[in-house]
Amino acid sequence: MLTDGDRAERFLALTGLTPETLRDGLNDPAMLAAVLDFLANHEADLVAAADALEIDPATLIAARENLS
Repeated sequence: MLTDGDRAERFLALTGLTPETLRDGLNDPAMLAAVLDFLANHEADLVAAADALEIDPATLIAARENLS
């Protein structure tokens, strides 16, 4: 999420999070859901994240659904 400067700035600005709170919340299902919601709402970010993780974008969407 934070490796791309533009995406990171947009994510942090929209959520009000800081890099520290994001790192601290890595084991929090609500934080993970928020990150996946952010990606799901912007296809270019979703595809870029999936590419970086070497997975299909649908896998990220399924992960979000599993957090519900």
